[in-house]
Amino acid sequence: MTRRKRSHWTAARPERACLVGVRVRRRDKSWKLEDSVAELDALARAAGANPVATITQTLNAPLPTYVGTGKLEEIEDTVGALHCETVICDDELTPAQQRVLEDRLKVKVIDRTALILDIFAGRARTREGKLQVELAQVEYLMPRLAGQWSHLERLGGGIGTRGPGESQIETDRRLMRLKARDLRRAISNVRDQRGAQRRRRVRGDVRTVSLVGYTNAGKSALFNTLTGSDIRSVDRPFETLDTTTRRLYLPSGTPATLSDTVGFINKLPPILIDAFNATLEEAMFADLLIHVADISNPLAAEAAEVVDGVLDNLGLADTPRLLVLNKLDLVTKEPPTGDEILEDGAVMTSAIKRWGIDELRFAIDSALNIENSRDASDNRVAVTSA
Repeated sequence: MTRRKRSHWTAARPERACLVGVRVRRRDKSWKLEDSVAELDALARAAGANPVATITQTLNAPLPTYVGTGKLEEIEDTVGALHCETVICDDELTPAQQRVLEDRLKVKVIDRTALILDIFAGRARTREGKLQVELAQVEYLMPRLAGQWSHLERLGGGIGTRGPGESQIETDRRLMRLKARDLRRAISNVRDQRGAQRRRRVRGDVRTVSLVGYTNAGKSALFNTLTGSDIRSVDRPFETLDTTTRRLYLPSGTPATLSDTVGFINKLPPILIDAFNATLEEAMFADLLIHVADISNPLAAEAAEVVDGVLDNLGLADTPRLLVLNKLDLVTKEPPTGDEILEDGAVMTSAIKRWGIDELRFAIDSALNIENSRDASDNRVAVTSA
């Protein structure tokens, strides 16, 4: 008798997650709570989770437990009823908030920062990207070491109960500080290498252009279309982490390079901006920034404000900027003609359909030539809001 072979599914099952979002009244927030949580849902799915529940709350002031007592009971009941393995909060939690939630819910609790770091860790491909992600992870985990050694704690006093956990925490902190120091040194070497490459381009009178914008706005697809490259371009958040630079051919023959940089997002953690300074240096030294916005996104205006805020924080408020409204093919089936492509200083494009690409090349060429001839005190390209 022949035995039938049995096959077994070995792929990892997505973690069942409960999403939690909080809005604090009287805070100046341009994003609605439901929009922010919807973005958190997309991030969770990009990380491989399966969000099965969403719970939100509006508060008058921040709470030590992140949510109110009644809402915490609701989350506890939901986690138990739906067999959730992870709770993902839409804001960055303090170490104390995270400990309180984990003690009460008895499941893993992570915040938006940890979620983004997890996505970054899965996307980084070059040594530079991996170094920057690891540095951000170390800096994120360092203040959260307390409580990691609770298995060494004992109730009561007397011999054998004094300080083994605390001693281990201090050891771990010292090791992590040393690790962070080594990572910064390695990233500094990367920055020096980029600086040498940049100086060679400057000596050759090559103009530098950088793509910036909200994550998933189509920067990589536009980069491929403009430069004839084939870097990975997928419709999901944070697909591009590692900066890529290629030759950009302009109508006037002006020598230029185009760089594709990491995308921005609402509530972008400061430690990520700090860790990715080496990558963002391409934008910091650019002669022109191309702000790519997704015209099909209902939150395009809010996303543009986030990008402008990050660029201002990086000291790039006065860098010449050109706005590109991309993904036009998701709005209309007919390609625009003539002056329809140019809209108050912005260029409308579809990287996939190649709509508006020639006009974009001319706009970049014109902006670079204007920058060459204009007065040094006036170095701003007209930009319209998305």
